[in-house]
Order: sequence, then structure tokens, then C-alpha cells
Amino acid sequence: MIKKWYFYTTLIVVVAFLSLGFKPSKLESTPWFLINESDDTSYLLPSLNVTDYTNSEIPYTGTFFIGYKEAIAFKESQGKYRKINSLGYLGKYQFGVETLKTIGIHDSAAFLNSPKMQEKAFIALLSKNKWELRNVIERYEGTVLNGTRITESGILAAAHLAGVGSVKKYFRYKGKRLFKDAYGTSLKSYMLRFGGYDTSFIVADSNASVE
Repeated sequence: MIKKWYFYTTLIVVVAFLSLGFKPSKLESTPWFLINESDDTSYLLPSLNVTDYTNSEIPYTGTFFIGYKEAIAFKESQGKYRKINSLGYLGKYQFGVETLKTIGIHDSAAFLNSPKMQEKAFIALLSKNKWELRNVIERYEGTVLNGTRITESGILAAAHLAGVGSVKKYFRYKGKRLFKDAYGTSLKSYMLRFGGYDTSFIVADSNASVE
């Protein structure tokens, strides 16, 4: 009888000890997540700070600018900073040598080996293109043209692919004329694929350059 009492007492003590050992600790939000508590529900969102992802090669989703630039980069080069295609276009965002000159970059080798310079170049070109296409954006943003919903981010993506002149011609012909690059990618496909992202913080600047 005494042995049974010792057995059950020991068993209870062991179970109680193990239960305390597995009690969950207090969970805290990691600092690289933002918590929006504007209403009764908390939402965990990716960081809105673009510099948090400067060297990332992951094609993020969502409508934040980080999602926009990484989606374009993945389509252009799979996010590879040292990528050179068969036509000589360079880097993560596939810049042409002449385009780089328009934003103050004249050393292609230095550009190809500098992720930081490539990220700055992408922003600078967006700013310059936004200035040159400001009238198109003002007139067509939010409209539907030949079955395509027009947004600022879509217009800027199309300009990155085909250049400002081609985008202006596209709208001049009301979207009915087909524009493609050397690999067969259409301007319209970029406008569709990269439409709806937030590019509002990009400042239109005719003199945008990389210093």
C-alpha cells in the first residue's frame, strides 16, 4: 500500500514538473513588422521602409513599392544584380547603356558591381519618366483604355520596358497599336502586370540622376 502511495505521488510530481516546463512564453512582435492598430483588429504588415530590402532578391508581393520594384526585377533578371542579357542590358533592372547616361551613370562596370547604385538608378529613372509622362498620367490614370485599367505604376513599368516615347505613342493610338521589345514582351503586358502598385512617393524630376 505504501509503495503504491509513493508511486502515485512521484507520478503527480513528474507530471506537474513537465507541465511547467512546457508553459508558452510571452510572444512579442519582431521589430521588422509594423502593427496597425487603427481599429479593433491588429494586422501584421511587411516593413514600409524600402531600405530594409535593398539587397533582397525575393519577388515580394503586395501593392507596396517594395513589391513593385522586386516584381519588375524578377521579371527582368530574376533579381540578379550582375545579369547581362544577350542584348547587353545590365543588372537587376536591365538598364541600357544609353539610358544609364541619361541619369548620370557612365561607368557600366561600376554600375554592374554596385547593388546600391542599381537601386538608386531605378528610382532616378522612375522620377525622370514620371516627369516626362506627367501629362499622360494625369489624363489617363484610373481610366480603361482598350480593355486595360490604367494606373501610374503600370505606365512607369511600361516606360521602363519600352521607353517614354513608346508609351506616348501607345496612348496616342488609344492602346490599339502593339508595341513589343526584342524578346516579344509587349508594353501592354507590363502595364497590366505592374498596375495598381503604390508609386505615389516617387517625385517627378526632369533632372533626376545618380550621384
